[in-house]
Amino acid sequence: MRKPYMRIPYTDVLASPTIIPKTSNTIAGAIAAIQEFFEASRSAVVLSGAGISVASGLADYRGPKGTYRVNKTYRPIYYSEFLQNHEARKRYWARSFLGWTTLLKAKPNAGHYAVKHLGDLGLVQSVITQNVDSFHPKAHPQLPTIELHGYLRSCVCTSCHEELPRDTFQHELARLNPAWEAFLQEILATGALDTENPDERRAKGLRTNPDGDVDLPDAPYTTFRYPSCPRCLTAPPIATDGSRTKVEVDADGAWKPTSTAGILKPAVTMFGENIRAPIKVEAEHAIESAGGLLVLGTSLATYSAWRLAKRAKDRGIPIAIINLGGVRGEETFFSDLDPSQGGSQGVRTEFSIGELLPALVEHMRQSSSITSAHEDHSHSAEQRAASVFKDMMS
Repeated sequence: MRKPYMRIPYTDVLASPTIIPKTSNTIAGAIAAIQEFFEASRSAVVLSGAGISVASGLADYRGPKGTYRVNKTYRPIYYSEFLQNHEARKRYWARSFLGWTTLLKAKPNAGHYAVKHLGDLGLVQSVITQNVDSFHPKAHPQLPTIELHGYLRSCVCTSCHEELPRDTFQHELARLNPAWEAFLQEILATGALDTENPDERRAKGLRTNPDGDVDLPDAPYTTFRYPSCPRCLTAPPIATDGSRTKVEVDADGAWKPTSTAGILKPAVTMFGENIRAPIKVEAEHAIESAGGLLVLGTSLATYSAWRLAKRAKDRGIPIAIINLGGVRGEETFFSDLDPSQGGSQGVRTEFSIGELLPALVEHMRQSSSITSAHEDHSHSAEQRAASVFKDMMS
């Protein structure tokens, strides 16, 4: 009998890693091993996950203080539930509304800028990220980023696929829900959203999940309203059966459940939703053209990411993984390596991205005598200021 597929989302604790090579158990040893990795790969592709954004104040999923480990009852919303259930959408958008204000404060951290500098040195040719926080394209706009799971900076219509900026959508939510807007201003005044620490937030009267989801158990979600797609409201699209859909709104412009189209969703790939075909192809092409794969801050528990790493392994290119905690099926990537290799065939080390990558960049600069013409040190201040939400997917 075939082994069952991994549960989605996978919430069990993954096995602790085996450090490869063994000398990678120190910062200096890890840097030496990754240098060998880059010398062998020449130009690598980065595959990043939530762990790289932890230093910006975001929680990850499966790290030591990740959402699935700290909050055993956490359950993200599924795509089918979002599409089919008006009440579920009310709940989603209400909680997202409260979270968006501080998400705007989010900034890339030293890890993201280290990826930029690795690109400047010619060691990284592109980035594939599972993250939806837009930190990679903000930190290194000249280094191509493939956002595998989409992005929170926009909403997208499920009918016509037109995108709407998330901040524009936020203004509409505030207009349609004045009581919620007043409540948000009260929360902001308490400073509860200035910290990502759950205990500090509870002390200030707000209960949250560690991923930044604003948890309001007794909140009147049924009162929350959200707008329709403006394009579909003006010109309702034709359904697949050839009939004309309808989009109806109340007197204030809020979407009505009598509508058959015009539902806006975050421009992210939700659980149970397929990755857009062009993005999938682009990510596969990036792996096919890479000389190596550098995996940063992800357990690869999501199959869309794991299959890319497996594709790299099948190509025979070296893989280096920097992640706190275990990685899904990591023996697949390292079991056949020569025990005496020093990093040219593969690296597995366990350090925070913000600790290891900047030190690696400095070492590689000294080794190659290459220095970027324009340094951007503003990320240190941005990092201190970042107290933000993870992905607002609950």
